[in-house]
Amino acid sequence: MIAIVDYGVGNLFSLVSSLKSIGADAVVTGKEQDLKNADKIILPGVGAFGDAIQKLKNTGLDKVIIDEVKGGKALMGICLGMQLLFDKSYEYGEHEGLGLIKGEIRFIGDDVKNLKIPHMGWNSLKFTQPKSPVFKYLNDGDFVYFVHSYYGANCDESVIATTNYGADLTAAVAKNNIYGCQFHPEKSGEVGLNILRAFCEL
Repeated sequence: MIAIVDYGVGNLFSLVSSLKSIGADAVVTGKEQDLKNADKIILPGVGAFGDAIQKLKNTGLDKVIIDEVKGGKALMGICLGMQLLFDKSYEYGEHEGLGLIKGEIRFIGDDVKNLKIPHMGWNSLKFTQPKSPVFKYLNDGDFVYFVHSYYGANCDESVIATTNYGADLTAAVAKNNIYGCQFHPEKSGEVGLNILRAFCEL
């Protein structure tokens, strides 16, 4: 069973629909026991980092997620959910993250000039390491869907894919049993479904 963490940020319907379309047993939950019982965990999220991390901490699920990951359970963060995995974010101030991925979240405009922000639309992936298990059904150059104004920086050791939007931006990260996608697999057609399928098969 895949537990999708519900902590009050984001419409989770398309993610649930995508998982069910590939035959995965998925549940949206804010219950500690569900996360402990799950085979894998997905941490979604939209909105601002500071609000999201505070809501996650208010539920106490931050500690549950960290404990489950340290116990070896596979975790995938999506969009803001990926950013929450990092040490800190500089979105509207400075905020501590979950500290599961070394690095920080910074404004795209610090590195990208003369392009519209947020970065929104379809962009191709470039693998930066030997192909990650979550990309086993993908080809280098496949397109996925992004919507974001901030990105993972100073995280080279964990980057498994980048995308170019005026500069090479972090598209996906991985560290042991932890995975993160800046883009939305659930909005990325068959390519995205194949990422979710591979994650479910870990």
